[in-house]
Amino acid sequence: MTSPPPQTLVRDHTVYACVMGSRAFGLATEGSDTDLRGVFLAPTPLYWGFEKPPVHVEGPAPEQFSWELERFCSLALHTNPNVLECLHSPLVEHADATGRELLSLREAFLSRQAHRTFVRYAEGQHGKLVARIRRDGAPRWKPATHLLRLLASCRDLLRTGHLVVDVGPERERLLAVKRGEVPWPEVERRMAVLAAEADEAVARSPLPAEPDRARVEDFLIRTRRASARAWGAGAA
Repeated sequence: MTSPPPQTLVRDHTVYACVMGSRAFGLATEGSDTDLRGVFLAPTPLYWGFEKPPVHVEGPAPEQFSWELERFCSLALHTNPNVLECLHSPLVEHADATGRELLSLREAFLSRQAHRTFVRYAEGQHGKLVARIRRDGAPRWKPATHLLRLLASCRDLLRTGHLVVDVGPERERLLAVKRGEVPWPEVERRMAVLAAEADEAVARSPLPAEPDRARVEDFLIRTRRASARAWGAGAA
């Protein structure tokens, strides 16, 4: 079975699609992009030959990015912040039966390991921001805003066991940072406070130590088998 063009896989086999970025975070302003994220299920027979389907695809729409289901689940089990947040977007555009089951597994991906991955990602992004200031002499306010949002999201996830994407009442404070109205030393102070609060929260977190890998793998295997049966029935 020859693999179709990557964007055809997205068009014909998407099981879940949502809006992410500023619109999902509650931080959209006039002119904000609409970032589309999705998950597609490559038909099982595509894995039987030498040429495998792609693990992710850009497009076909502008600002659109999709993962193949197995890759998406693997990243989510490793508590990748960008992937986990996709499962908690308040702006779901499409979910078929497989997509709805994926959404029902949201809690299976969550664990205290999020502390390590979220904070490590935040540290890396902070380093880039500092390097940019040294090079250009001015902060990048939009990435700084999203870094504050991410750290607060991590803290609250560890405290409550629930991942909430929309910033809610913090919107205006964060938009002030985005507009460059908050001095950089104050922004860094807030980052340090949020990171320390996340460090404190992890020890008492209601989250399990590890994600429920077995539950997710069971879902993936059943989905692959169903895809194979559907292809066989169609071929017959």
